[in-house]
Amino acid sequence: MALKVIGAGPGRTATFSTKFALEHIGYGPCYHMVEVFRNARRNIPLWQNVVDGKPDWDAIFDGYSSVTDNPACVYWRELAEFYPEAKVVLTVRDADAWVESCNDTINSPRMLSSLEGSDLLQMLQGTYLSQFGENIDDREWMANWYRAFNAEVIDTIPSNRLLVFHPKDGWEPLCDFLEVPVPSEPFPRVNSRDELGGASDEQGGLPADPEQLEAFAGGYIDELRRKAFA
Repeated sequence: MALKVIGAGPGRTATFSTKFALEHIGYGPCYHMVEVFRNARRNIPLWQNVVDGKPDWDAIFDGYSSVTDNPACVYWRELAEFYPEAKVVLTVRDADAWVESCNDTINSPRMLSSLEGSDLLQMLQGTYLSQFGENIDDREWMANWYRAFNAEVIDTIPSNRLLVFHPKDGWEPLCDFLEVPVPSEPFPRVNSRDELGGASDEQGGLPADPEQLEAFAGGYIDELRRKAFA
């Protein structure tokens, strides 16, 4: 199964809500960082191969028809070239709000320190975190990086292949872009800062052990799926 939709927006741009939305309108399953976690013992080595310059995109996305979030969004350019028929969705938000949300969740010292010495952190350092170098705590630099990232996607992907999408706009722009009917249900809104922070706070961050990480991710996906269309 080749990818049909590539989500270029970084984490904390409603990528989890977009994952559930894409699945709901027929573009599922949708890959997301939490899918890396849910099958960590298989997926982390595959992403480490990407870091090492040996990507096997078909193996990584086997069984998936769309993708959002880290670490895949780091490789939006490569994926757009590898899957030339796929459409690209760039989820966006205010740059300063993005930095604040990242600092409270996926970039927080609590979250990253819980993974110290793990294969997962090594993979993250080679993919997502490598974009920032030593600047991850510099709010202004990060906001400017985010603006430049979005501009590069917009300047690179042809306009007829790209949707710049703020999930607060709901179903209509996404469904129009993908040429599918608009669902009657409200657009899913999940994975707020409080939900992710609370889930990780219960255990002091993310589990570094792959087996425990898989169990955490499975439960987290199920919990958010229940909330998605409640």
